[in-house]
Parts: sequence; structure tokens; C-alpha cells
Amino acid sequence: MKIKILLTFICFTFFFSNFTLLAQQKKPKLVVGIVIDQMRYDYLTRYAKRYGSDGFHRILNDGFSLENAHYNYIPTYTAVGHTSIYAGTTPSEHGIISNNWYDKFLKKSIYCVDDANYKTVGNDALNGQKSPKRLYTSSITDQLHLAQNMRGKMIGIAIKDRSAILPVGHTANAAYWYDGNNQNTWITSTFYMDKLPNWVVDFNRNNNANQYLNTTWNTLYDINTYTNSTTDNNVFEGKLKGQEAPTFPKNLKELRAKNGNYSLLKTVPAGNTYTVDFAKAAIIGENLGKSEDTDFLAVSFSATDYIGHKYGVAAVETEDTYLRLDKDLADFFNFLDQQIGKDNYTLFLTADHAAVHVPAYLQSLKIPAHYLSTKELKKFLNKTTQKYFNNSGLIENVSNYQIFLNKEKIDSLGLDRNIVAQKLADEVVYFDKIYKAVTARTLQTTNFTTGILNSLQNGYNQKLSGDVLMIPNPATLNGGRTGTSHGSGYSYDTHVPIIFYGNGIKKGKSTKKYNITDIAPTIANLLKIEAPNGTNGIVIDEVLKKENE
Repeated sequence: MKIKILLTFICFTFFFSNFTLLAQQKKPKLVVGIVIDQMRYDYLTRYAKRYGSDGFHRILNDGFSLENAHYNYIPTYTAVGHTSIYAGTTPSEHGIISNNWYDKFLKKSIYCVDDANYKTVGNDALNGQKSPKRLYTSSITDQLHLAQNMRGKMIGIAIKDRSAILPVGHTANAAYWYDGNNQNTWITSTFYMDKLPNWVVDFNRNNNANQYLNTTWNTLYDINTYTNSTTDNNVFEGKLKGQEAPTFPKNLKELRAKNGNYSLLKTVPAGNTYTVDFAKAAIIGENLGKSEDTDFLAVSFSATDYIGHKYGVAAVETEDTYLRLDKDLADFFNFLDQQIGKDNYTLFLTADHAAVHVPAYLQSLKIPAHYLSTKELKKFLNKTTQKYFNNSGLIENVSNYQIFLNKEKIDSLGLDRNIVAQKLADEVVYFDKIYKAVTARTLQTTNFTTGILNSLQNGYNQKLSGDVLMIPNPATLNGGRTGTSHGSGYSYDTHVPIIFYGNGIKKGKSTKKYNITDIAPTIANLLKIEAPNGTNGIVIDEVLKKENE
């Protein structure tokens, strides 16, 4: 009798434990991808003691952080970053080679998501004429849609159009972006729908943009406590139009008229808060996370990038923006707990690129840093072709550190295209501030497995890229001496946070080197679906819970 009872107990325990395991391993009802535009990894560590417990610290403590994650291609720009995260591959495959680039077939510069075949939905302006048509591969959201027989909802949200459109691929139910100026509306494109859902109409009618802009941006805490930043008033920061100095406080109500009216919202921390407001409305309005299928919400915070460009890496404005973003994230995470259920969603948080310290600031510290004149570079290149080929009209375009040859002109002169390209590559390194240069032919015939030339190769697309590709010196920017930018393959631009959190994710951290292209295949593995069709990233196995955990 005792043996029967014991066997019954063992069987019951085995059944119950396996039932509990299956319950724990149920697929997430919602996946949330969070991209913070222009976030350096060291913003996690530099401001760590000032963050609260429910924002960045929550996902760092209860999720899995990759401390040595990098972009593995050039150029590190917004459109390219968002695409690479969700496509699991580099520009060599997915085809988004910059924000804007020279189209050698159309003979003009193009913008990554412009598409005149579609119209704006949400207002009468033209800023909704967009689509993902230039994205050659699928995204993780496309693959989730395919796996669920087109069930589930895939939605992208960002102030920037490209940051909303490119992550959610070709089959998205919607992508929404903010049209500021005097419009003050979240809009979309007829690529997705013919009219806005009622919840978006209601949000636009009752939004808080005026409330956010009719205030003063002052520091969240006593400005004297911002010891992680440089002094508030310095020559390395840009300023809003109408300000005599780049200092706090910033009276937004007075400044908005000279700074694009509602477009000012994207250059202040409230732009991130406003994005959270809209993301919450989307979750409720679309009933995300409430069906038997997995939904996907891609949210990008754009204001961090505009603020970084204007003020730089070490500014009080940047520190204050991240302290406020930490609170916005805490609010969003708590909302997800309540609306979706703490164990019912999986999220990842990363950045589309990082940024360099203001070169002028680095120069003041005797750290090598530079400013490059594109006009002077073009002049040098034309002199080079005149010197060696007796013609200064052999170059069609110079942009994004790429040279596009005028092939028709070269052919008409009986010159060899490869010889012209190689001569330019050989000579341009003599131009001050150009560090390396290679031809497209070299990238097609040589396999660079490490270093910055590997990154250049990963960003080279045979169909779309130029004939000579250049790499500037470290810490080199174009333009003025205030604020910062990005785009290089150096670590200050490539090192970003990657944090996984929630359903199916372990707690922990790793110092192993991973690439940004590893996010999509990892999420695909978690969801038990195919990775995007151009993926060349790997599954980050150490972040995922095993079946017996």
C-alpha cells in the first residue's frame, strides 16, 4: 500500500513539475523592442548611481545584459541601425546603406524610406509619403507574421519616420511617426492603411504636446549635482534658437516659435515621454498582448539623438535627458506589468548607434580629434583625377565617405574604371584626416575578417555602394565645433547596450563580444520561428532559459 502511495506521489510530482515548466515556458503575448537613439553603453555606467530602481536598473538586475555588444559595420547611422537590429544582418545584405545616399541608377540623392507611391494618413502634409520598399530582406516582425499565418499585430512607433518604419518590415499592421512643425499629429502612410484608427485620432485630438511645450526645461535635480557632466555653459555645446547661451533653464514656451513650434518636442526630454504616451495608447487601442498569438511593438526614442547632436556626450542636457528617460522607462515597464502581465512579455533594449565626444572638447584635452571639410576633400579628389588622368570630371558624387565614379565619362575616355578607382584609393590617404581607403573591387575580392576594414566590408553593398570607400581618422566629424555626431566604425560609435528581459530570459550579464545582428536570431529562437531571411547573426544562447530551468 505504501509503495502504491509513493508511486502515485512520484507520478503526481512529475506531472505537476512538468505542467509548471510548460506554464513557465509559454510564449510571450507581446515582444517589445526598445531602441534608444544615440545611446552609448557608458550612459548605463556613468549615470548608474542616479538611476532609480524601476527603469534601467530593473532590466539590468532582472534581465540579461551584454556588456561588450557592438555594431559590426560602417556606417553607424539611424536607419542602418534600426534595420540591422530587426533584420539580423548588415547593409551588405539588407540594403539600407545610410539615412540618405546617392542612388547611382537614379543619379540623385535619396532618403531611405521616401516613397511617392503612397500618401500621408493623418494630415494634409507630405511627410507620410513613406514605405519600407528599399529594405531588401525581411525583419523579425515579418517572420513572426509568417509563422502565425499573418495573425498577431506588428506595430512600429517613433518620432522619426525611419525609426518607426524599418524595424517592422514589410507586413506590419502599422508604423506611426510624429509630424511636428504646425501639424502636431502622429501620422502614417497609405502603405499601411487608408485612415487612422479611432484611438490615434483621439490621441491626436487630446494629446499633451502643448502641455509639454508650454513649460520650462530645467534640470531634474540641483544642477550642482550633475558632476558626471561638463559645466553647463561651455563652447562645445549648441543652443536653441533664441537662447544667448546653451544653459538651463530653457523656457520652451518662449523658444518654440523660433524652433519649429511642435518640432521642438523632439529636441527635449519630453519627446521621449510623449513617445511613451503614444506607445501606451497603442497597446490599449490595439489590444496588444490580449490574443492567442504574439504581438510585437517596436518603440524607438528619438529625442536622445537630437539632444546628443546639439549638446554632445558630456553635456548636462544629455545627463538630464537620461535621468528623465529612466523615469519614462520605469513608467512604461510598470504599465506593461499591469496591462500585459509581468510574465507575459519579453523585451530587449538597445541603441541604433552611439556617439563620439565633441572633437573640439577632445582637442582641448590634447586628445587627437579632427574636423574634415567635405568641400576640400572633393577639391582634392578632382585635382587627383586631373593630375593622373588629365580630367577633373571623373567623379560623379562624394558622400557618406564614398566616391561614385562617372563611369560613362571614364568609358568615353577609354580609361579603365578599376585603375581610376585604385588610384583614387591610393592617393586619398594623403588627404589630411582620411585614414584608410579601399576600392569596391577590393571589397568584392578580399575577405577582411577583423578590424575596421571588416566593418567597412559589412557595410558595403555591391548593388548600392560607391566605387571607393574611405575611413576618416578616429574622432573626426564634418561640420561645426559644437555638438556631436556618429557614423564611424570606431568603438565610440559601435559600443551600445543590449539588454534582454522578461519571458524566457535568464538573469545575468556577459562580457563576451556580440554583434547587433545577434538580436533578431535570438528573439526568433525564443519564439521558435525562422530568423529574418538575410540573417547572419547568431543566437545568443546564454541569455535564453533552457527547458529545465
